[in-house]
Amino acid sequence: MAPVLTRRMAGLLENIRRANRTPFHAMTPQAARRSYDAAAEILEFPRVKLARVEELRIPSSNGAALPARLHADSHPNTSETLPALLYLHGGGFTIGGLETHDSLCRQIALCSAAAVIALDYRLAPEHRFPAAVDDAWAALRWLGEHAATLGLDATRLAVGGDSAGGTLAATCAIHARDIGLALRLQLLITPGTTAHADTPSQREFAHGYLLEAEDIAWFFDQYIARAQRTDWRFAPLEADALDDVAPACVVLAECDPLVDEGIAYADKLRAARVPVELTLYRGVTHDFIKLGRVLPEAETAQAAIGAALKTAFDKPN
Repeated sequence: MAPVLTRRMAGLLENIRRANRTPFHAMTPQAARRSYDAAAEILEFPRVKLARVEELRIPSSNGAALPARLHADSHPNTSETLPALLYLHGGGFTIGGLETHDSLCRQIALCSAAAVIALDYRLAPEHRFPAAVDDAWAALRWLGEHAATLGLDATRLAVGGDSAGGTLAATCAIHARDIGLALRLQLLITPGTTAHADTPSQREFAHGYLLEAEDIAWFFDQYIARAQRTDWRFAPLEADALDDVAPACVVLAECDPLVDEGIAYADKLRAARVPVELTLYRGVTHDFIKLGRVLPEAETAQAAIGAALKTAFDKPN
């Protein structure tokens, strides 16, 4: 049976259609960023007040300092250190940043009782592949080495992200394994994992489901040359081996062009005997996780993510 949108999801998509906004692929990257920045949190929960929100600077692989933001619902305490999630935002490697995902990061911090460190990695086309990967990896290594300076527990780390950020999180989990950095969890929210947009769901949900096929193609073209797209750092499904990477919490939307590749990546993790907790949210689209004011599925998913992080962080070493 074909997927059916929930009533609220269908109503939201109709409102978006009537607004007749200029699509990202018809804009310059700079204009697309301004448009996304202006609208990104309109349908999210109001930014919850947390005990601790700090601006950070994390050195990148080329020595430049990357902006980052720490969110936590408790003050630093010398007798208790918090676990930490490095969070990588979505936006097709081209748009998005600390402000567009601040509400979501606050909600995850609140639901998980962990610190969430959001990274403002470099964006395309000014910084093409593998700049975003290099920045994510550098930030993860830095967190592993400097967590204690922030009052965080370096033995209880996780990495996560949504959409393109989910892609980066998956590559981070592989990199962490390769450098001997133990992670408790990889959180993959509607991630991209394939080299080419050629799955059945990419065709089925190409138009009218929030993330348009032309926008996906435009994001890819901004970020990476076609000849590079089978590199596993862009398409984690191309990785040779996933043995011994961190356990995964995979959050997918049923009516999403990326749903098939999310399922395929979860299957590949399971085939490598990696524990996977996969939840498919019915009747919603890509980016549903950021639509908490409208979709009850967003609130349910955020609570489930918090619970998954708590469980992972509470396990003994």
